[in-house]
Amino acid sequence: MPLPAKAFQRWLHEVAPDTSIADVARASGVKRTTLAQQLVRGKVAETTVVGISRAFHINPVAALGSFDTYRDLGKPPVPPTPQELVSQIATADLLHAIIARSEQDGDSATAAGPPALSPPPHATSVKNWVDAIDDGELRHRVSAATGVAPQNYSAQLTANRLAPELAVATSRAAGVGPASGLVATGLVTEAEAGWPPGARQAALDRLTDGELTALAGDRLQALGKSLRRQEHDQRQTEQIWKNLG
Repeated sequence: MPLPAKAFQRWLHEVAPDTSIADVARASGVKRTTLAQQLVRGKVAETTVVGISRAFHINPVAALGSFDTYRDLGKPPVPPTPQELVSQIATADLLHAIIARSEQDGDSATAAGPPALSPPPHATSVKNWVDAIDDGELRHRVSAATGVAPQNYSAQLTANRLAPELAVATSRAAGVGPASGLVATGLVTEAEAGWPPGARQAALDRLTDGELTALAGDRLQALGKSLRRQEHDQRQTEQIWKNLG
């Protein structure tokens, strides 16, 4: 949910009291015309607040927490669960970890460690995060709390996106840290959300070989289904154009 322009202007006056809108736009990388349009419409995007916060060396999570809509983010950070951490590891990194472990088993003297984990978000980070914290009723609770239809919520997950207010509402409904969903969507970084350095790698290292292999297998199976669906849709589209031509 975009932030009220009046509340944004009050916040901006506090963080950059002697800075013009043009200078704010220049420093933050937000286009001046975009910022002006948002102010005229009375709704400022969360990404704008994040960009300005970074430009003025303010934690974006804390900045968003100063607005009523995101007041949960103003509280001390809550550490992510192990399941959340693992959900934010890309499938390719899981496969690299499997290979690295097999090499270590074969020749520990010459085996190299796995490469550094790629940062969130990854191709299925949003859906994986929701699945990691879902007790079976999470989607229904989020729908009831926000008024967003379950099918619309699922459509966002399938597209690997989630509006910031829905991400925070999902965290609230699941009882996890309010900023975790913003990491999964890529709005903020792990460090900005207060995740401990190296937490994802540590969570990966704690997985047994069986757990790691099963997780990678589940990810690959889901990827296969998605690719087959895309291929099917592509064939149907090509057939339609062929019939029309």
